[in-house]
Amino acid sequence: MRIYPTVFSLLFKRMDPETAHHLAFSVIKAAPKLGLGRLVHRFCAPGPELRVRALGQEFPSPFGLAAGFDKDASGIVGLGDIGFGHVEVGTLTAHAQDGNPTPRLFRLIEDRAVINRMGFNNGGSAAAAPRIEHARLVARRPVIGVNIGKSRVTEVEDAVADYVTSTRRLAQIADYLAVNVSSPNTPGLRGLQEIELLAPLLTAVRDAAGETPVLVKIAPDLSDDGVIAVCELVSELGLDGIIATNTTISREGLRERPERIEEIGAGGLSGAPLRERALEVLALIRTRVPEDLCVIAVGGVTTAEDVLLRLRAGATLVQGYTAFLYEGPLWARSVNRGLRALGWRGNASPATV
Repeated sequence: MRIYPTVFSLLFKRMDPETAHHLAFSVIKAAPKLGLGRLVHRFCAPGPELRVRALGQEFPSPFGLAAGFDKDASGIVGLGDIGFGHVEVGTLTAHAQDGNPTPRLFRLIEDRAVINRMGFNNGGSAAAAPRIEHARLVARRPVIGVNIGKSRVTEVEDAVADYVTSTRRLAQIADYLAVNVSSPNTPGLRGLQEIELLAPLLTAVRDAAGETPVLVKIAPDLSDDGVIAVCELVSELGLDGIIATNTTISREGLRERPERIEEIGAGGLSGAPLRERALEVLALIRTRVPEDLCVIAVGGVTTAEDVLLRLRAGATLVQGYTAFLYEGPLWARSVNRGLRALGWRGNASPATV
């Protein structure tokens, strides 16, 4: 019997989504501090057969947590303990910022989706750096990705310097950097996906990052031609990968009442409705980039079957987020167990498929 669906229905479903997130996350963060981390880790560990070699790192599992859940890098170890092979923290900005006014997170329960317009609320890249450094000292930690974005107070024409500031603060303590130019919740940010703006930005971040792998995270709303242009740029600059995809501004095909969607207003949609476009973008990327380029698939991922579908479609790694809100703290464990049951084996384990 699964307990979490009952807890969600009786408790979290009735709470403001952002409040529920903070409550659930506080429990995850508390476990290592209370000395329970090792016990939780043993219960939820992915198993050696799922290990994946990518980006110069060994990932305990191909399944990780997308940026947006741990915005301030405050729960890395706890999230690794519950089964995520990597945790992408952030989005972190050069300047601390409160984000957009509340309410700014909305559940679409029938659609298994979420609309958010958080606006990169975080304490800033400088404040997060010591927490990331501390997490790196824990032997059982997951691989740590760091997602960086543009500060709201920074004009688009000054975006390169803003990203470089965060890169210099974080690159040496990150296992990889993700350059976020695809959130719909920061004015002007998605415009940075235009190649004439993206090229100097990625060049500057690459140069400032040194040996740390750099990936770029793109939107599902890019046209196919736009996706191809990004692929060509990534290959030209010698970057390490692409994360596909961020949230969408589309509202097509939702079961939720149109009146409520209109009432919610602007924001990025994530979850099950993003599945098909995210898969399309993944497939397109794989036809346009070198075989050894890291492609992280994200969007509409819930089950082990969803993860396996993306791996078979060419993803190097897979991330989830929205389903975490609906599936609960044993979600990553369930996905990892499912991958093992489906016979999938990583490329870093003795038994390689």
